[in-house]
Amino acid sequence: MFGITRAPDFNRAGLTWFNVRAPLSLADLAGRVVILDFWTFCCINCIHSLATLRRVEENFPTEAVVIGVHSPKFDHERDAGALASAIARYGIRHPVVHDPSLGLWEAYCVRAWPTLVFISPDGYVIGEMSGEPHPDLLVQGVGDMIEQFWQRGDINPAPLPLAPISDAGGRLRFPGKIRPCPAADGRKLWAVADSGHNQVVVVDDDGAELARYGSGRPGFDDGGGRAAFDGPEGLVCDERSIWVADTRNHAIRRIDRAAGRVETVAGIGSRGTVLRHPEPGHGAALASPWDLALVDGSLYFANAGSHQIGVFDIAAGMVRPAAGTGGEDIVDGKADQAQLAQPSGLAACPRGRALYFADSETSSVRRLVLGRDSRVETLVGSGLFTFGHRNGALGDARMQHPLGLAAVDGRLFVADSYNSHIRVIDLAGGQMTDLGPLACADSECLPAGEPAGVAVDGTDRLLVSDTNNHRIVEIRLADATTRTWLA
Repeated sequence: MFGITRAPDFNRAGLTWFNVRAPLSLADLAGRVVILDFWTFCCINCIHSLATLRRVEENFPTEAVVIGVHSPKFDHERDAGALASAIARYGIRHPVVHDPSLGLWEAYCVRAWPTLVFISPDGYVIGEMSGEPHPDLLVQGVGDMIEQFWQRGDINPAPLPLAPISDAGGRLRFPGKIRPCPAADGRKLWAVADSGHNQVVVVDDDGAELARYGSGRPGFDDGGGRAAFDGPEGLVCDERSIWVADTRNHAIRRIDRAAGRVETVAGIGSRGTVLRHPEPGHGAALASPWDLALVDGSLYFANAGSHQIGVFDIAAGMVRPAAGTGGEDIVDGKADQAQLAQPSGLAACPRGRALYFADSETSSVRRLVLGRDSRVETLVGSGLFTFGHRNGALGDARMQHPLGLAAVDGRLFVADSYNSHIRVIDLAGGQMTDLGPLACADSECLPAGEPAGVAVDGTDRLLVSDTNNHRIVEIRLADATTRTWLA
């Protein structure tokens, strides 16, 4: 016996399992090191950890077993169907047990996302680690554990039968942001971050596909036909370029629209920490950039993984922090002293004086006032664990993990992702309302599947990324009608 605390069994009545044909128990896993990953799918640190856990699975396929224990933060995350979409979206192949009442969380005395709990081959807790694991050190540490148990004769390696769920999507797969893409000939074009296909798609105003960038395989390669992205979530266009927030590569990429070539302008392909000072883009380590906005020749980016807004000076090729200390909270004030929480959507004020952002983990919409005395102000939202679905005065309104924004004519349209609604903020009136009710032109209306992006076309038309339904939906505001525009 290596440990002293017997691990609580996780085969409990009423829990839903994914990626396996039947629920698992500690007895089923005897003879292997078990790693419980307590996670929730909203959490950027949990998403970062998945790649490291995948390395453990690849290095020790029969000696170690990873089990995801999904421990929801938001009400929406308690829905098993929403979890199934997240598992497919992030390519999770290990077993996942859905624990919406947090019974296993309490049994293992977990207090933070993500937390790893290590269980010996004979069923004892032998360690716990909160926060993102270091990729190399975790693999080394698990290898050392396994070696010790081999020497004791406790390892009985065996493959674990898996039945991974999948969702192939259609023309799109889990699309992120959609943005207008100006054309020299005056045509109205649109660019879509086709995140699940690791590609960027350009379509005309009828939804006909004109170009698709990226090979489709996840990777971090520049160039032409062999160029590769990994889970791009955000983008923005000018007449010469499509700028891409290549989220899982922790990089900003540029697509030359004339040549069709991709180049990396910021990021090194691995997760960075807090942005602290100006530095060349090619040496700057970013952390899950989720969206982009162009303002006066500068490219602002939502650096979700470090809870900051950064800015890339296109002419100088330099990256610097624009707002946020790196602490995760909702604290207003001077931009370099403010605290943010996983910013995931950006919308520039048409006059360029402010940048609105969806601060997802505080379920808030906030504003970065630009200029010499830049500062952060909160419009809607009040705390990391304060969320809901409430309209009215902005100080009283509530959202649930918003991901996308668009600004037009004194209004902000918000993709309130975990409420599966489009919300409208009247900036002058200080009020929030739901968009709708909407009439359907096909089988499904919005709200539907975690909308992640919204774009405006004049004052009457919206295009919305209906992410989990793998489509773009068009909404006509004048008559409140909706139809599938691209799928």
